Amino acid sequence: MRVNIGGDPGRDDYGLPPVDIEIPDDARELDREVLAYHRELRALRWRRRTRWLVVPLGRDGMVLPLLAGCLALTLLAGTLLTVFSGEQMTPPSLGRSGHQLPNASVLVAGMQEPLSSLRPSVLALVPPGCRCTHLRQLAAEANTAGVEIYIVGTQGLQVAGLARQTGLAATHAVEDTEGVLSDTYHPATLTAVLVDVDGSVAAVVGDRGKGFGLTARMRSLVPQPGGTGTASVAAGPAGG
Repeated sequence: MRVNIGGDPGRDDYGLPPVDIEIPDDARELDREVLAYHRELRALRWRRRTRWLVVPLGRDGMVLPLLAGCLALTLLAGTLLTVFSGEQMTPPSLGRSGHQLPNASVLVAGMQEPLSSLRPSVLALVPPGCRCTHLRQLAAEANTAGVEIYIVGTQGLQVAGLARQTGLAATHAVEDTEGVLSDTYHPATLTAVLVDVDGSVAAVVGDRGKGFGLTARMRSLVPQPGGTGTASVAAGPAGG
């Protein structure tokens, strides 16, 4: 700043209004102003740092990657849910052989009977909501193999009417009153449990929509293969 030495006191060559300047005798009196100045500098540096984080969020810099990540996680969760649900809904295939039938009682034509008395046989497990498209075919295969077939209603399902529609007597309608068969085999669709003469389970087969084709396996359940059959099935097209 240029100062006009010959001019009036308090005036300069810039035409600014007069200013009273006080110079303290002790520099420590300026500590408060220095601290305030440093606080302003720190606040300014903080705003500059945080602006690099806030500004991209306000624009498309970080929003689009976050949305893409959320979408990817959603698709992954949906895929896993579909896989696990498909595994639970997939009927069991041939297997689980060798173990004994559960020790439980069932209701056969309204009479309480031990489950172990239903042997050798084919237990057709019917879950609620089952369309049972191939039940008649399964009964026909049992008739050909000469083995008894019992239609078992799970989860409190009444199957007496279904047995009549299939052409079976009332003694072939069974209710899983204790829920043991349902808890053991978890039938999601019509499921055939092949029980051997000693009460062991030879196989568990779920209807995958193409029928069963178990005549040969059923023949192995009876002591004398080639019997004429004990389950009388009414005539009619298979798959009714």
